[in-house]
Amino acid sequence: MGSTIIEKIIADHTTEDVIPGNIVWMEIDVRSARDFGGANVVKNLEKYYPNEPQIADPLKTFFTFDCVAPAKTIGYAENQHIARIFARKNLPPEHLYDVDAGIGSHIMIEKGIAVPGNTVVGTDSHLNILGAIGSFGQGMGDQDIAFAFKTGKTWFEVPESMNITIEGTPAHNSFAKDVTLGVLQQIGSKKALGKAIEFYGSTIDSFDLGGRITLASMVTEMGGIIGLIPPNDQVVQYCKERSGNNFPVYESDTDVEYIETLEFDFSDLEPLIALPPSPAHVKPVAEVAGTQVDSVVVASCTNGRYEDISIVAKILKNKKVHRNVMMKIVPATKEVYGQLLKDGLINILYEAGAIITNPGCGGCAAGQIGMTGKGEVQVSTGNRNFAGKQGSGDTYLASPATAAATALAGEISVPEL
Repeated sequence: MGSTIIEKIIADHTTEDVIPGNIVWMEIDVRSARDFGGANVVKNLEKYYPNEPQIADPLKTFFTFDCVAPAKTIGYAENQHIARIFARKNLPPEHLYDVDAGIGSHIMIEKGIAVPGNTVVGTDSHLNILGAIGSFGQGMGDQDIAFAFKTGKTWFEVPESMNITIEGTPAHNSFAKDVTLGVLQQIGSKKALGKAIEFYGSTIDSFDLGGRITLASMVTEMGGIIGLIPPNDQVVQYCKERSGNNFPVYESDTDVEYIETLEFDFSDLEPLIALPPSPAHVKPVAEVAGTQVDSVVVASCTNGRYEDISIVAKILKNKKVHRNVMMKIVPATKEVYGQLLKDGLINILYEAGAIITNPGCGGCAAGQIGMTGKGEVQVSTGNRNFAGKQGSGDTYLASPATAAATALAGEISVPEL
């Protein structure tokens, strides 16, 4: 019986038998911590390894500050500085991506730190976003990451793999977020629980890097361990240029036996939206159109890319955000923000009445910008809308296009492009 992509990646990083259900010790190519949990990683290292080297390989170790950037509370400021001081003492200066840099997982892709076929761990529950480039990213707890910093390895249970194939061309006003919500509508939040997913099909093949990031980001909400999208030539070339290195690009064997194989036809898929309080509570936007909203957020590791914000700028150009709507936009990284500035899109957004902030996660983990108050209704391009996740109001999840159309109308609206 052949091997899946995740089995091949793990096999390249362990000497043990890679069989689903087996627990193996795995070498980690990139070890990271963010401001959410980073201070606890440092405290664990100092507690358990006070008189010995605490970093196995500084060249493979990174800190990123993105959840609350810059810090909005004393507690966050103090935790960030604990991690900051530790990084200054133990890592190369360029391995600390401070509060101006943006979302850690996106930085890893942009800077060529993560590449296809490697293994990456961190304190980020959406680090599996790296499946967008065929890399095995995994979020873990503070003590596990401290151990990875110290030893360069971690234990992991080899997951079973699903195959999801998506064919068809969605409607012209539907995007990768709508396809992602379409998958959630089909499989819910439990079918992929504890499994790796491999994504295939003409719909996926048409995605640019931003679209692949959107889909991979929300595998967490599907319950999956990782969503691996085999990189096409464009993604491979991008990663080679950014990293300056060559790397293996894994494909599943033709005789693989998946735990489950699903096929969806998303031809003419209409714009979708996830209703509170679950990312899997998905309906067509048209069914809830007319629902009044108070705020709109375009942000997060799911939809903070240049491609996402450029769609918003296209819809908002020469128009005004509704007077009853606060529209907040958070670029994913400094590079994304710089490109928006260079191309004049920041000015379009500003003239439309949107609030644009420095790079970061935006809204998640009660973090940067995007919190809701009691009774407030929000449309967000984020990945989670659980009660309390983005505040005490109600949050709907939608594409950047749906978010922009909603911001203009003051009510949930189907985007027209």
